Amino acid sequence: VAAEKAGLTYGYMGVYHRLVDGRPDAGPIFSVANIIKPGSFDLAKMAEVETPALAFFLTLPAPLPALDAWETMEPAAQRMAGLLDGVVLDQERNALGRQRIQHIREELRAYDRQHAVPPLGKPARW
Repeated sequence: VAAEKAGLTYGYMGVYHRLVDGRPDAGPIFSVANIIKPGSFDLAKMAEVETPALAFFLTLPAPLPALDAWETMEPAAQRMAGLLDGVVLDQERNALGRQRIQHIREELRAYDRQHAVPPLGKPARW
C-alpha cells in the first residue's frame, strides 16, 4: 500500500518501479527492492513481509535526466519512510540530510552535463 501511495508499480524482477507517465516502455525512473535477498517481493505473501529496509536505486542513464530522476525518487523515498515509520538513509547508512542531498544533486548535475546530447542541427564537438 505504501509503494502504491508513493506512485510505484510492481513489476519486473518482483520489485517496485516508478515509471514515466504515459511511457512505461521507457524503463523505470527508479526502483525499490527489499534489502533482504533476493530483493524481490512475493505479492502472494505481502501481508507477511517484514524487512529491516528497502533499497531505492536508479540506474543511469535513466529515461529522464539524472537530476530529474533524483527529484522524483527522493520525495517518494521520504513519502514511503513516513508511511512506514522509517528513516531515509544514504548509501553509507547515514541520515539523508540537506547537505548530503545537495551533494547528490551536484553530482547528478555534473553527470547530466557530461552526458548531454547536443541539440539537433548543431554539430557535436569531438
